[in-house]
Amino acid sequence: MKSDDMMIFAGSGSRRLTARICDYLGVKPGQNETMHFSEGNTFVRVLENVRGRQVYLVQSTVFPANDNFMELLFWIDAFKRASAASVTAIIPYFSYAKGDKKDEPRVSIRARVCADAIEAAGADRVVTMDLHAPQIQGFFRKPVDNLYALPVLCDEIRARRLRDIIVVSPDSGYAAQARRYASYLGSSVAIADKERVAHDERAEVLEVIGHVEGKIAVVVDDFTISGGTLANVSRKLIEQGATAVYAMVAHGVLADGSVQRLDRSPIKELLITDTVENQPVTLSEKIKIVSVAPLFGEAIKRIHKRESISAMFA
Repeated sequence: MKSDDMMIFAGSGSRRLTARICDYLGVKPGQNETMHFSEGNTFVRVLENVRGRQVYLVQSTVFPANDNFMELLFWIDAFKRASAASVTAIIPYFSYAKGDKKDEPRVSIRARVCADAIEAAGADRVVTMDLHAPQIQGFFRKPVDNLYALPVLCDEIRARRLRDIIVVSPDSGYAAQARRYASYLGSSVAIADKERVAHDERAEVLEVIGHVEGKIAVVVDDFTISGGTLANVSRKLIEQGATAVYAMVAHGVLADGSVQRLDRSPIKELLITDTVENQPVTLSEKIKIVSVAPLFGEAIKRIHKRESISAMFA
């Protein structure tokens, strides 16, 4: 692919992932800079000509979520004002996707507010990965491509050559996606029944529905922040006779205290992707990062050539 066919830029939330995407595509990252002023304002500047170009901006919106989200909006606006032909927002981890519904009185549907802001800033297309709820694509009037980390995570767990595994969903809400993991791996499924009673990111695991005795359990989820659910589910699985527990999640958000919590759990290994790279913690040897740069690179290439994205996951 010729270097002048596209222009790919990194936001400050995804510089390493952007470099890997550019390596996959054989192009150089675009030149830009971000400044944060003492009073908290963010300033962005494009350092090369983008007039008439197809621009792809890569920016995860976490650590810090609000700063990185505002930076995303400023980048989209800067490229549009610099006369880019189109701007595709590549959002590997869309943090506000958790706010996808009005499930209690007098609360904001945060994902919808963010979707409106991204469109108002001028984005022509959005590419993301493992949205917390697929219906969030409907919050946008512009095209949204929701990629899945499933193939790269499953290929990595296959490389472990584990025998007699069972895929475990940490709750009923993720059961449908857990079945897709199980289908890919040729295994059965179990579902943990958990209860979350507050907004403190803690949940109590009540029981595991499914036969896990004598099996190697692989817990799958879209993201983990505190590590609490993974740790609690892993303990319940060992109590119910699982011989070992592995885990894999698309987005390793990993806030303060999460690594210690996971290290104390029975989980032998946690696989995460590089959609989040600014965690405020040091990852332990128990946590392995698997890159999704080839998935995003292939998606960008297919968008640029007007080819099918869904064919990537057929």
